[in-house]
Amino acid sequence: MTARPPVPPFDEAAARLKVQAAEDAWNSRDPQRVVLAYTVDSRWRNRSRFVTGREEIVAFLTTKWAREHDYWLRKSLWAYTGNRIAVRFQYEWRDDAGQHWRSHGNENWEFDPEGLMSRREASINDVAIAASERRILGPRTPGEADLVIPLR
Repeated sequence: MTARPPVPPFDEAAARLKVQAAEDAWNSRDPQRVVLAYTVDSRWRNRSRFVTGREEIVAFLTTKWAREHDYWLRKSLWAYTGNRIAVRFQYEWRDDAGQHWRSHGNENWEFDPEGLMSRREASINDVAIAASERRILGPRTPGEADLVIPLR
């Protein structure tokens, strides 16, 4: 297995790099790219769904991004220690009926010594928004580095 630097124990700079790398990967909407950041037996809780292993992660993400159109995500570092990172995030998307959504959440991440995520727990709530209320319209620009998006 290939290491995914930065590796634990994390300092603030390394934790921020890990969070930005995750945001960039998820914004690619490429399950095969995203899954490489996780251990082969990674365990997830995503809302009320439980996923184990890379094969299930790829299936989960493939289904997710097939129904969440115009998906764009922002992640912000909340806390870190040793081999764990806590993240706040928001993402926006549109469903098949044309309704736009902003999904707010928190994630707790745990990493193995090689820097692969072995555990991900995500709590997420969805808020219906008008298309005109969207504020995440693409990947971060250089001027948005470390910018925390507002709660509302």
